[in-house]
Amino acid sequence: MQKIKIFDSTLRDGAQAEGISFSAEDKLAVVQYLDNFGVDYIEGGNPASNPKDCEFFERAKQLELKTSKLVAFTSTHKVGGDPSKDMSLNAVLQAGTEYVSVFGKSWDIHVTEILNATLEQNLDIIQSTINYLTKKGKKVFFDAEHYFDGYKANPEYALKTLEVAKNAGAVALVLCDTNGATFPFETEETVKRVVELFGDLEIGIHTHNDIGLAVANAISAVRSGATHVQGTCGGFGERCGNMDL
Repeated sequence: MQKIKIFDSTLRDGAQAEGISFSAEDKLAVVQYLDNFGVDYIEGGNPASNPKDCEFFERAKQLELKTSKLVAFTSTHKVGGDPSKDMSLNAVLQAGTEYVSVFGKSWDIHVTEILNATLEQNLDIIQSTINYLTKKGKKVFFDAEHYFDGYKANPEYALKTLEVAKNAGAVALVLCDTNGATFPFETEETVKRVVELFGDLEIGIHTHNDIGLAVANAISAVRSGATHVQGTCGGFGERCGNMDL
């Protein structure tokens, strides 16, 4: 039986909850607590987003963690951009973490309507972002944003984003129910398909709680073969919250 790895996003996704504001000192204390608890991965934030996160990652370099790996968060680089000149990618390199979470588009309508890009261009930036970071020695988790909506709309393209991420060197593929509106039976079917195709990698699940099913969806994903579960302490996070670890 495979070990289920726990990925705590309290300090990043959880920090997007209304009324939550962590200082760098708060974040360092939470990291120590989660490390003592035995969490596998701790997502510390986006070092390009604000000075507090920059300070946190700089000070976190002095921590001696026993069980946890610290993770920095970023997006794919801009369409038409050069990853080596991308501010966000260089910020995560500066953060000095072994692991980086990269979120990218997996829903075709978001590629065309939000990125204003072609579907092929989106695949290119997924590939070049992950490839750039892996060549710099980083272990990359690919967070497939809005994966379940994307899979319903265009399964071939959603799966293609995962294939490109894998070929670029990602060590885990994380399926995100970003809208928090997927039902457990849909999660089970979708995750089974991904595990069939990409099960040699770590397959993760990241669920939001907009219809109150974040925990149920995470359990369904694990039943279907996911071995990496993302959530927050107490389930707080943006909108209605994240999966409650």
